[in-house]
Amino acid sequence: MNMLFEQQLRQPPEDAGVTRRTMTVTMPGAERKRRVVEEERLEIVDLSGISLNSLPNPNLNLTTICKLDLSNNNLQSIPESLIARLLNVVVLDVHSNQLKCLPHSIGCLGKLKTLNVSGNLIASLPKTLVDCRSLEELNVNFNKLMKLPDALGFELTNLKKLSVNSNKLIYLPHSISHLTNLRVLDARLNCLTSLPDDLENLIKLEVLNVSQNFHHLQTLPYSIGLLLSLVELDISYNGITTLPESIGCLKRLHKLCVDGNPLSSPPSLVFEQGLHAVKEYLSEKMNAGHQNSHKKKSWVGKLVRYGTFNGGYGYFRTTEPREDREAFMWSQYRSIDGLTSPRYTGMFSARRFFTTRGYFTR
Repeated sequence: MNMLFEQQLRQPPEDAGVTRRTMTVTMPGAERKRRVVEEERLEIVDLSGISLNSLPNPNLNLTTICKLDLSNNNLQSIPESLIARLLNVVVLDVHSNQLKCLPHSIGCLGKLKTLNVSGNLIASLPKTLVDCRSLEELNVNFNKLMKLPDALGFELTNLKKLSVNSNKLIYLPHSISHLTNLRVLDARLNCLTSLPDDLENLIKLEVLNVSQNFHHLQTLPYSIGLLLSLVELDISYNGITTLPESIGCLKRLHKLCVDGNPLSSPPSLVFEQGLHAVKEYLSEKMNAGHQNSHKKKSWVGKLVRYGTFNGGYGYFRTTEPREDREAFMWSQYRSIDGLTSPRYTGMFSARRFFTTRGYFTR
């Protein structure tokens, strides 16, 4: 396929501060504009929606591209050599194609922040994806994934949004609990049978959607109630019968969707009274359970039983109009010694869970 590049120089506005050059890419049946910012010598290339079956090999300097949009075409593959030359790309969008896999050379994209491969036929992600350590948003919705790379959470620590809905995932890798910058996790419409036990490390997570896993997902981990930044939780259309009592601790939770579950606890009468009643019911049930801690199976109950925390704990009621109050308070706090490596300190620090200061800054 031949490309014809027509270059035109245009005078930028006086306040722009940079020289801008607009280049028109003329291709059979379509025209696309490519904007070049001379100051940084980086280009935005848009080749979306032009019925491409394969990519040409133009004599271009691909290292000058910061955003490449190849979405809404008929691409079945992307050359390894092409991806390897996109050393300065920040955004790569290949959604709505016919891709069955991603090139292994994607690990060369050290500056990549946004990757959208949704709406393809991808059955597995290359292990080299975890080398894209600048990645902040990963969208692999509507593919055929059965699992994610095991090391995903250990390496992609800058990830803020992970969208994996409408796949065939049976589980999420345990390393996901190390994504301490993650704010949105969308894993609906999969075949998830469980969630990782140590979700409490996702200290910035605001939105969690694990709806429509249907009969596959029947329980939620106790740690889901320790996601202190959580604002929205959608667990609708699963096989869940009981909500973890720890959900009563989620003081920032404003939206809880539970439709389509065979829930017996809390009872339907409580749900009819709204979210506040649900949280109060669960918190009171948790307090009652902690008074008989020998019946508790959660690690929080064990910490209390073995004296890591002194004093009792109860529902904290106050007339002070302070939004940063925790729903529960723990008196006479005593820190846990040991396990002080950077990787595990956040995991075992009780101060993070029960301090009266919020850890997420909007």
